[in-house]
Amino acid sequence: MVNMSGRRQDDGVRSIVHSRVVPMDLAAATIELYLNHAFAGMEKVLDRLDDTTVNQRPAGWGTNSVAGLVVHCCELAPSWFTVPGLGREGERDRDAEFAATATVAELRARIEGARAATADALSDFMTGPTTPDHPLRAFMPGGDFSDGALVLHVLEELFQHLGHMEVTADALEG
Repeated sequence: MVNMSGRRQDDGVRSIVHSRVVPMDLAAATIELYLNHAFAGMEKVLDRLDDTTVNQRPAGWGTNSVAGLVVHCCELAPSWFTVPGLGREGERDRDAEFAATATVAELRARIEGARAATADALSDFMTGPTTPDHPLRAFMPGGDFSDGALVLHVLEELFQHLGHMEVTADALEG
């Protein structure tokens, strides 16, 4: 279990219920449930697009295609558990992830592969040992480098990008 106990942060915020700090345990099954929920949401977005529109970017600066966002999410999820989570070596080309093109079928296969890789990485992460001092954890907000914060960061990224995919599909269908 990942201990997610409330603790004072630099901004003075802490988890308080009835004026006391309440520790919270987050089971691997719950984490996996939410990871799979995010991946299922990505598949629903793919249901709305074809092989052409999945690779299109809406007009405007800084937009991404759904294909690029899916590829990015499929790389980030297992990578965050294994590299800053477990201290393993890993290499990603983030810019190439966002620039990727693929068919809807290829993206579905990539999502299935990412589900399996992320489940395996999560299993290893939950049994540890983990590396709370890994330099990539500096990207997590609030100076909290705990394992619980890493889990929340992965989920935050997946659901944030899922929202981007949904808005992108809306714009392309519009």
